[in-house]
Amino acid sequence: MLWRHLLGYLPVNIAQAVAGFGGIFLLTRLLTPEDYGRYGLAMAVMMFFHSIFFTWLEAAMARFYARAEAEGNLQSQLTSAYGALAVLAVVCGILGGFGIMLLPLSATFQTILGFALAAAILRAGLNLTMQARRAAREVSRYSLIEFFHITTGFTLGILLVVATDLRAAGPFAGIALAAGMALAFDLPRMLVRAKGGSFSAAELKVFALYGLPISLSLVLEYALSSADRFLIAGYLGTASVGVYTAGYGLANRTLDIIFVWAGMAAAPLTIAALEHGGLEDARKMARKAFGFMALLTFPAATGLALVAAPLAAVMTGPAFREQAATIIPWIALAGLMNGVMTYYLHEAFTLSKRTGVMAAVMAFPAVLNIILNIILLPRLGLQGAVIATVIAYFAGMVLSAIVGRRYFPLPLPYKAAAKTLAACFVMAGGVMLVPWPTQWPALALLFAQAGLGAVFYGLAAYVFNLANCRDYALHALDRLRNRGEVLSS
Repeated sequence: MLWRHLLGYLPVNIAQAVAGFGGIFLLTRLLTPEDYGRYGLAMAVMMFFHSIFFTWLEAAMARFYARAEAEGNLQSQLTSAYGALAVLAVVCGILGGFGIMLLPLSATFQTILGFALAAAILRAGLNLTMQARRAAREVSRYSLIEFFHITTGFTLGILLVVATDLRAAGPFAGIALAAGMALAFDLPRMLVRAKGGSFSAAELKVFALYGLPISLSLVLEYALSSADRFLIAGYLGTASVGVYTAGYGLANRTLDIIFVWAGMAAAPLTIAALEHGGLEDARKMARKAFGFMALLTFPAATGLALVAAPLAAVMTGPAFREQAATIIPWIALAGLMNGVMTYYLHEAFTLSKRTGVMAAVMAFPAVLNIILNIILLPRLGLQGAVIATVIAYFAGMVLSAIVGRRYFPLPLPYKAAAKTLAACFVMAGGVMLVPWPTQWPALALLFAQAGLGAVFYGLAAYVFNLANCRDYALHALDRLRNRGEVLSS
């Protein structure tokens, strides 16, 4: 079942990869480092706004949809959730609009933030609907709508950058337009599902008690991943933010896409296993989910570190390349730790509904990251920011593992992690031992190193049977062989 859900969500993740990397490739060529820095700062502000106002509602929908289905209370849950969403959208728009007008910001940055605010509100409406679809295991519909939103938002955003004077505001305008179109298509169908339900303050109280700590935790996670951009702007200038955002995006976006893909498939199945089967079923699903996450993300992080130089040369503009290449290996390590923490270890808090503890746990690495940046940025420049990020994520991962097991006995599959790391060492050794020609174009070197690394890792994964991949492969071959014999007879 997990493999089937992973394949169902694959188009969304392909779209996210194209939009994420295509955005870096094009925007670092269409925008100056200063403009790209403003874009990175506005993106961080948009994510903060979204987390503060809307994430609690989306997280509660994902967690309690299956229970509402089982209890026959789905109509009232949806009615309450969408009523709260409407109120929050108005409040967010008013507060955000006044904040943008009153803060001492340049007119250019105010315009960028205005479009980012609109994108955050419209995306929140779409997100709530998508969380309901995902919790209902409606994989095909979720994938179709998200694929449309991502690809349309990316295309419109780039066109607006090229054809208008919006510059760094263009990508946010594209996101807002695409989210509005997708919401207009799917929201009426979800509201039909809510027909006959009644608004319930008690239902929203349950949502808030569960979801608000998740919002706070996510705000702290964004502080951990994005607060350094504001400190970089203060210490080193907006252009340095642009360079840092480009290098950070290449490494972290790669891993985040894979983790989100695995989480899309695993989280609903784990929650359903707990609600319908009990603790041991949930633990089995969680153990299987970690195996798949490790199978996909450990080699991705290793590969990013191996191909940092040609990747930066191919994917970023000339003004970004040199420093981006030095950032990528560090952020790959930090992104791996962040993914394990967010998409696996934090499941202990969401499954046990102790989300307040999760928020408290995230406070320490967030504050640590800010302190380390203040200390290291003036001394080491951008390298200080990435060192601070690595240390803070390591602290958060260890703390989440220790505290989380007090509330939910989430498996810690050391054996699976060790075997996957061994396969990654095989991959890294195979790539590093080859005397690569220095005169090769960056694109050829990138494909050659990545391809060889994939071959070495694939062979090692098969030998070590990571996440039972050898068993699945042999089973698939048997089915094909049997089908061939039937057709030939």
